[in-house]
Amino acid sequence: MLRNLAILLVLAAVVALPFAFRQETGVREWTEGDPVLVVITPHNEAIRHEYALAFSRWHAEKYGAPVKVDWRNIGGTTEIARYLTSEFISSFRAWWVGQGRRWRPDGGEIILNRYFDADEKPKKMAEADWEEQKEMFFAFRRTDDPEKFSSRIDLFFGGGAYDGDNLTRQGLLVPAWPPDGLPARLVEVESGKELIPAGMSGESWRTKCYYGTTLSTFGICYNRDRMRALGIEREPEQWEDLGDPRWRGALGLADPTKSGSIAKAFETILQVQCRRAVEAAGFGPAIDEYERRIAAARLPAGRMPEGVPAEYQQALEAGWANGLRLIQRIGANARYFTDSASKVPLDVGMGNAAAGPCIDFYGRFEAQVSNGGRPDGAMAYATPRGGSGVSADPVSLLRGAPHRETAVRFIEFVLGEEGQKLWCYRVGTPGGPKKYALQRFPIRRDFYPPEDPAFPTAYERHRAHTTDDLGGPSLDMYRLAREYVYRPRWTAGYFGILRDLVRAMCMDSGVELRAAWKAVCEAGGPSACPRAMEALERLPQAPEPLTWASGLSMYRRHDRLDLLREWTVQFRAQYGEAARLAREEAGPDSPTGQARGGLETRAAQNRGDQAREGLNPKTGQARGGPGRGEVRP
Repeated sequence: MLRNLAILLVLAAVVALPFAFRQETGVREWTEGDPVLVVITPHNEAIRHEYALAFSRWHAEKYGAPVKVDWRNIGGTTEIARYLTSEFISSFRAWWVGQGRRWRPDGGEIILNRYFDADEKPKKMAEADWEEQKEMFFAFRRTDDPEKFSSRIDLFFGGGAYDGDNLTRQGLLVPAWPPDGLPARLVEVESGKELIPAGMSGESWRTKCYYGTTLSTFGICYNRDRMRALGIEREPEQWEDLGDPRWRGALGLADPTKSGSIAKAFETILQVQCRRAVEAAGFGPAIDEYERRIAAARLPAGRMPEGVPAEYQQALEAGWANGLRLIQRIGANARYFTDSASKVPLDVGMGNAAAGPCIDFYGRFEAQVSNGGRPDGAMAYATPRGGSGVSADPVSLLRGAPHRETAVRFIEFVLGEEGQKLWCYRVGTPGGPKKYALQRFPIRRDFYPPEDPAFPTAYERHRAHTTDDLGGPSLDMYRLAREYVYRPRWTAGYFGILRDLVRAMCMDSGVELRAAWKAVCEAGGPSACPRAMEALERLPQAPEPLTWASGLSMYRRHDRLDLLREWTVQFRAQYGEAARLAREEAGPDSPTGQARGGLETRAAQNRGDQAREGLNPKTGQARGGPGRGEVRP
């Protein structure tokens, strides 16, 4: 009897344990019939967990029912964009054909055409063909009804301004509210002061179709222990530091064709080099005025209006080329390229890589985890001062959202104070995350110190709960945004082509690049090998020379895959040439020169031995060539 009772007590305890340790969420469990929200995102599991839990609680308190958030996490922003375009084309095609309409082989290209102009019919196009294209285009762009066609996803949460602009031009995003219908105090206060600016320093933070939710910068994460092993004493502060030969074989890099954020980091490197070249040429104080005149003139790319010297544009283009060569050196120092941007800081924290570019929150989060909270830990992160823009990760409503009302409420929650606290509050603080400290930067201005005394903020109230003091010089996103001005004309038009160029230049020809760079380094470094460096740093020349001007329209004249293949062939060939030239230029004291000297000495000895044996030193054959009856090779 006692034994049976003991068994029953144990069973009861086992059943009760989940309830005893369950964390109270403040809302009842989701049940069938409650709202559902489908969100596609590149965000990690920590962000997904905290926002699903907090939004469900907020929605239950405000609207009386919890929400089940159905996350779709298929990869980075590039993979998401491809998936969404495929889903929309398939859905629209089924709807179009279901109405008895003819589907054209180029139907997908028509409805997603980012440059379609209904007032500009191509000269050689038949009128009937043009009318059919316009009908398809406007049928897609003017329909926002999940009963007709839809991706079956409500929101895109994450990405960047490039992705937001691209998807907007493709017609995949729609406004959550009309321009005059934004909820009160969501993006501005009664006085008209903006809580969430439309943008700063040339970066777009908010448009009619996407809304920035969190801010981020790009920087360098590094491991001090690995640096000491490499003999590097000075910690990296600027992007140029990663091109130093001492980092050879020690950098972790991510593939920009798979990660939109890393592609943006590479574009930032280009942007910085453009600015430095222009400033070095003496045009720094005139940049704003020159760019204003260029924008107003609307001339073809590269042509300067009256009052803007040609030397200004020449300096810009030289800086652009310098940026590509810096990226090439960084790629030459790579230990690997990974598909995942988050892998780089993980490897740096574990010492598998010495350093690498990363998004700030990845670097800061991994440094905290790796160092165990110790400020003198091995891993650190630094944002180059004046060398990184402040960009926004947005949330956007997709066309034909099946749960539109709930989706709009999610956007309102994320932009409001309750949603913004999750980015920066400590775990367990009032309104903060429950399990994970996200350590990201809110976009609302009232979380930062006030710039204008007449514009009060809640900074002091929030500071008591945030993981870091957002008023610090390296953490105040509004201060950092003022230190760096992004000029879209300089580099924005190359965002797509830059991804492919990095792939051809540093990845598909990576073995040859690293071999050439090794030969240069062992021959005394870049300054000792001018001919080798000239070959190594040569930009593609076929099917036409790649320049700042030609790069803007290269994809309109040539097939993308053909370019990628042609560039890869060229880079492999020139890297082989660079390695050969480096061996020729090597000094006698360099490892390459010593190795070459040893080979030459042994070759001379062999020739002497052959001469003594009566052989021809050049051919190794008996002097006079083959005798009778011998076959000449």
